[in-house]
Amino acid sequence: MYAKLGLVDSARAVFDWLPSKDVISWNTIISGYAQNGFAAEAIEMYNEMEEEEGGEIAPNQGTWVSVLPACSQSGALRQGMKIHGRLLKNGLCSDVFIGTSLADMYGKCGRLEDALSLFYQIPRVSSVPWNTLIACHGLHGHGEKAMTLFREMLDEGVKPDHITFVTLLSACSHSGLVDEGQWLFELMQREYNIAPSLKHYGCMVDLFGRAGQLETAFNFIKAMPVQPDASIWGALLGACRVHGDVDLGKVASEHLFEVEPEHVGYHVLLSNMYASAGKWEGVDEIRGKGLRKTPGWSSMEVNNKVEVFYTGNQTHPMYEEIYKELRLLHEKMKMIGYVPDHRFVLQDVEDDEKEHILMSHSERLAIAFALVTTPPKTRIQIFKNLRVCSDCHSVTKFMSRITEREIVVRDSNRFHHFKDGVCSCGDYW
Repeated sequence: MYAKLGLVDSARAVFDWLPSKDVISWNTIISGYAQNGFAAEAIEMYNEMEEEEGGEIAPNQGTWVSVLPACSQSGALRQGMKIHGRLLKNGLCSDVFIGTSLADMYGKCGRLEDALSLFYQIPRVSSVPWNTLIACHGLHGHGEKAMTLFREMLDEGVKPDHITFVTLLSACSHSGLVDEGQWLFELMQREYNIAPSLKHYGCMVDLFGRAGQLETAFNFIKAMPVQPDASIWGALLGACRVHGDVDLGKVASEHLFEVEPEHVGYHVLLSNMYASAGKWEGVDEIRGKGLRKTPGWSSMEVNNKVEVFYTGNQTHPMYEEIYKELRLLHEKMKMIGYVPDHRFVLQDVEDDEKEHILMSHSERLAIAFALVTTPPKTRIQIFKNLRVCSDCHSVTKFMSRITEREIVVRDSNRFHHFKDGVCSCGDYW
């Protein structure tokens, strides 16, 4: 009950109080942590369960489908592979729910080939595994492959559902497939009698907006038969920021703050749009609100342990080595053209302090940690809870070039594969 209400500390207190714990109580606390965004804690509880009383408590399907999403969230690939090994020994990978969870874990940890291999080994008579693989390819910006999977799905006689079309429209949006997205939106209504939900409408606004068709996106919103929610106006505002349409962005923000006035992320987005256009009075107005951003964190797996870095945190045991590495990298980056973009700092402080704030963003801490703890040219993979800011995106391109490493970052929107100073997203995310 507590976990479902988001009260994970209370749930943990009750769990610790239990005189004896069975597999159901363990599954409850693992899923409670995972569903509330505490992936590392969910994995830690799973490992404790395995060690409890010499491993006498046997995990079941509920355990696997709770802990594998935690591996997906945090990028704990090695932990997920360890679980996969155990499932193979027990002959459980062909279970559709477990197999789908495994495929989702591999896809969201950047291993699409492994995800596909598992996908073709499980029963595919329902839309669930198809939706999972389509969503994973969309995260990587592989819209064409997502469409190929959809055609395979239809060829095998599997009926798509509303989630199928959400994942497809999202994949089209991240790949610039505007015509395909419009066709899908019409198809789901005409052929499958699926009434568009706010998620479908939001995907369409995002699709038009990412492609620079801002007026089309705005007209689409005005023609909607249902009241637009914050996510829809937020998608339009985000597109206006990217494409520099301050006037339409202001209109979108007015509607947005009528629906959700306290969402800090949207205020930050509006501030970034003003800053990009040099509208500093708008930036100052938002700074004056004293808003507190959602804490940013990034995670990575090292030596079978998930390391989590929070923006601005200076308590890590390797804090000095991490910041020393960052300072060296920043000097090298400046020598080849990097200029810190202070627009992404809302605090009213001096430029030197703004630069330090940018340097302490969570993904930079995680990348620097990886650089000082892994062999040269080793691939680095980071998972971030928020959208990567433009300055960090630029910095990561420079870092991949200087260190000659591939750096993979999965943010709240998609995967970014940085290599030789170039990102797979084409600088649009």
